[in-house]
This record gives sequence, structure tokens and C-alpha cells, in this order.
Amino acid sequence: MDSNIDLSKLTDNDKKELQQFIVQEQQQSMIAKTISNLTDICWKKCITSHISAGKLDRSEDACASNCVDRFMDTQMNVLKHLEELRGDGGI
Repeated sequence: MDSNIDLSKLTDNDKKELQQFIVQEQQQSMIAKTISNLTDICWKKCITSHISAGKLDRSEDACASNCVDRFMDTQMNVLKHLEELRGDGGI
């Protein structure tokens, strides 16, 4: 595949589709990074035993569930706050 693509030869529609594709790829990358970060944080916080039975013990399971819930709550609150700032002209 030629890595030297002349973008000036793309139609307006092609440019729009390419831009949408790039945005979608960036969003997917951000989601993957968030999931990885969440997994790392909650694993380090909650998983304290050696998993030999193929599942978490009761306290680890509850901790991991709570960790995910708190992480998601925090993310939603941050997004809500940023949207409010944007609406007020703060950003």
C-alpha cells in the first residue's frame, strides 16, 4: 500500500468520510485506554489473592464491582461538569 496518498485528490465526500473514520478510531482508542486504566486500577485495589478456582472470592468480587461503579460515576460527573462549563462559556 502506498503511504504517500495525495489527500488533495479526495472528493469532499471522501474527506468527510475520512474525517468521520478518524474520529471514530480516536474514540475507540480512548475507550480502550479507559478500560485498560479501569482494569489496572481496580485489579491493584481489589485482587489480593491468587486466583486458582477461576473466579474471584466474594470480597474481591464486591470490591471490583464497587470500584467499577465508582470509576464510572466519577467519569460521568467529570463529563457533566465539563459540559456545564462549556454551556456557561467557561471552556
